[in-house]
Amino acid sequence: MSKDVILDKYARLYEIPNQLAHLGHQVECFCLSYQSHNEGTWDESDEHKQLIWHSKSYIGLKKAGILSYPFLLLQQLKQYQPDIIITASDIPHIVWGAWCAKKLNKPFMADLYDNFEGFGQARIPGMKQLLRKAVCQAQLVTTTSQPLADLVKLDYAAQGQVISMPSTVDLQTFGHRNKSDAQKQLGLLPNIQYIGTAGGLYKDKGVEVIYNAWEQIKNEMPNVHLVLAGPFQQDYPPPIGDRVHYLGALPHHEIATLFQALDVGIISILDTPFGRYCFPQKAYEMLACHLPVVVASIGEMNYLFSTTPQVLFKAGDQQDLADKLKHQITHPVRAEVVIQDWRTIIKGIEPVIASLKVNT
Repeated sequence: MSKDVILDKYARLYEIPNQLAHLGHQVECFCLSYQSHNEGTWDESDEHKQLIWHSKSYIGLKKAGILSYPFLLLQQLKQYQPDIIITASDIPHIVWGAWCAKKLNKPFMADLYDNFEGFGQARIPGMKQLLRKAVCQAQLVTTTSQPLADLVKLDYAAQGQVISMPSTVDLQTFGHRNKSDAQKQLGLLPNIQYIGTAGGLYKDKGVEVIYNAWEQIKNEMPNVHLVLAGPFQQDYPPPIGDRVHYLGALPHHEIATLFQALDVGIISILDTPFGRYCFPQKAYEMLACHLPVVVASIGEMNYLFSTTPQVLFKAGDQQDLADKLKHQITHPVRAEVVIQDWRTIIKGIEPVIASLKVNT
């Protein structure tokens, strides 16, 4: 992730422990920085919760010390003596958590916020096998999408309970707002129809089909402009032109402003092992902003937009994307999807997590 889980208090990896703490549990979190952040301890405890974060970082020449991290983590957990061990983030953390849980004879939960077999780590020989073995040790597995839950049940043959628990968004930040005000804040002109997206503008994230569809849209609909935000590959930059607005890599709260300013949002996902099992956060972010969207018909998106199939386009098909965009621009349809906040989601699953202590 490009976000700092502790300092940015970002998404699922932060909210699961945070909301469990708000529900009365004493929560201690152990993080490893791959990006040489400062290490230390952050105590967020107050009269409402008990939540402490620890971060370990191996900077510069000390990076080789990362090989000893699992043993350091085990010692820390021995001192803390948790009732339940919850692991997340990536393959190493799932594997280390399973190993520590077995050593300490503690119940173990694995949270999969993506299909980790689609991560670069999975190309290391043996990593997929270690991941699957670790997940199969878990008494409870939560996944970010139903297709990923099905994969864990059927292909992994997980023995524990498997629950699909999609991530949600900050509904205080992402919500309905006057479109003209949002456009003015971003320096966009009035009386123009804007389509666009935000996120990593990389080929492996599916932007190529967006750029190709734009070439058709711009010739057929002169009042439509394309708005883009996010980092991009130097060898594959965004298209240029008077009707293309590249806003750079926006802060998280300004992503909400962008989605509030658009007329149609685009969510492009490739038909890959990663794409088939992911849950793109921008889907909930756009929907929370009451934005009509056009979405690749891959994985969880088929479930989420099952009542509005006309907004789904075939992944990688620029003609289908262009056709669906033109229809949404002229006859917009907004998907009515109920988006729960993190408090509600974690409160719903907390009894299942708490039961792990009773059942072991």
